[in-house]
Amino acid sequence: MIGGLGASLVVFAVGAILDFAVTTSPYQHGFNVRTVGVILMIVGAVGLVLSVLAMAFGSGSWRRRRTVVEDTRGNVVRREDTYL
Repeated sequence: MIGGLGASLVVFAVGAILDFAVTTSPYQHGFNVRTVGVILMIVGAVGLVLSVLAMAFGSGSWRRRRTVVEDTRGNVVRREDTYL
């Protein structure tokens, strides 16, 4: 999930740079470095927020892990509940 998120953010940033920062006209050509910087900062901030949300709520976070130790007769000797 995180790899797809990173790839989509890179593709989005490249598309935004090509759309907003590159100019092709008879009077001016090239790209605006300030626009590229703003686009990359915005995409980076969005990626940071999405990554934090994915780590906090996705991929099995906040799960309970239960460990039960039994003796040879099937009686529970020890039980531990840990939260990830």
